[in-house]
Amino acid sequence: MTSKTQCFTCHRENNTYTCEGCSKRFCFIHIPEHQQRLNEELHHITDDYNAFKEKINEQKQNPHNHSLIKQIDQWEIDSIDKIKQKAKECKETVIESLQTCINDIEKKFNDLTEQIKHLQKENDFNEINFTYLTNQLRKITQELNTPSNISIQQESQSFINEISIILSKKRTWNKWKQNAITVAGGNGDQQELNQLNGPEGIFIDENKNIFIADCDNHRIVEWKYNAKEGRIIAGGNGKGNRIDQLNRPTDVIVDQQNHSIIIADQGNRRVVQWFKQKQQILIKNIDCSRLAMDKHGFLYVSDCEKNEVRRWKMGEYNNEGIVVAGGNGEGNQLNQFDFPTYIFVDEDQSLYVTDQNNHRVMKWRKGAKVGRIMAGGDGDGGSLNQLSEPLGVIVDDLGQIYVADFGNDRIIRWCEGKEEGEVVVGGNGQGNEPNQLYLPSGLCFDNEGNFYVADYSNHRIQKFEIIL
Repeated sequence: MTSKTQCFTCHRENNTYTCEGCSKRFCFIHIPEHQQRLNEELHHITDDYNAFKEKINEQKQNPHNHSLIKQIDQWEIDSIDKIKQKAKECKETVIESLQTCINDIEKKFNDLTEQIKHLQKENDFNEINFTYLTNQLRKITQELNTPSNISIQQESQSFINEISIILSKKRTWNKWKQNAITVAGGNGDQQELNQLNGPEGIFIDENKNIFIADCDNHRIVEWKYNAKEGRIIAGGNGKGNRIDQLNRPTDVIVDQQNHSIIIADQGNRRVVQWFKQKQQILIKNIDCSRLAMDKHGFLYVSDCEKNEVRRWKMGEYNNEGIVVAGGNGEGNQLNQFDFPTYIFVDEDQSLYVTDQNNHRVMKWRKGAKVGRIMAGGDGDGGSLNQLSEPLGVIVDDLGQIYVADFGNDRIIRWCEGKEEGEVVVGGNGQGNEPNQLYLPSGLCFDNEGNFYVADYSNHRIQKFEIIL
């Protein structure tokens, strides 16, 4: 887009072009200079990454030179023969842990290197990309120099200092109580405030308040923590297409920056925002299935008819958005979807999308042209390597994928690289007992690791408490 305004470099009024990265405008003469400067900065970042690669190789080849090992060596010298065996055991533990740590860092490094290659290949980059890459390099450099999960602990003795290796454990949510607590609904499928009718997408805030897309009641309800009934915060004015009405809303997210809610108003083919009972349409004429928002404020919408996921920048909903997954027609190839629904976005802006009619969950890295099957993909079925019309998807801190296996009435967890999943809750037949589900849809964790499931055909939200 051009307009006559001052060039940032020469300050003359000409037709100028805006750089998306720095938001500065340049004339036709000086835009190539700016592009050249960006190329030079990318080369500098590439050089830093190459230097870091050498550092990784050095530490992989010489793990005994790490500062933690040197501390153990000094302790061994001071304690002589009495602690030689202990020192040997500790070294082995540290080396094994360091190798695991380095391999993990190397994997992150390789992922970032692929991003750089993609930027170079596509020739589409700006200062935002450079800031992200520089910050990521600084982060993994700190991880390599000072592993956060290993430390030395010494216990004072009369003649030596006894040492041991402390390996801090990552938070892992492995097991939940199999009998759930109903925290919303469960009182029939009508429209009283203590009832739900076909709940789908759910969102839980830091205070454990639950926001529910009460689909067949055409409303969004909020259930405060430990409340006996909910309150309507959007819709609830009958099924319709007025601005104050909803038509089978399927998902809801809370925009933490302005405390508004964003709704996939699927029956009206629109995405709407409600803020203090005021409404506005953000995106029109879209077969919106589900929503997600990343840490940068980008909004992602799955379109179940166009079989794609599009992304919008906050405040720029008047354009068509950018296709970030799918968009190649209906099908089962790695660049296609067949009725995409729920979306999860991780820290790296990679997308996890439930591909419902292909009975699989796909992962699309940022900028990727094709996805990768992360769960299912072996046809419609109830075996542990299969899914049946999956819906909700969420990924934990360890990269473990949790899927609402809609047609199998269970929640199943898949670890990357595994050929089959494991049932974590449900899977006890279709029913309304505390250990049963009936067509589960939306999923969510709270900040303590408790697991919430929108139990669609039981018209309730189930909370499975974590076992610590």
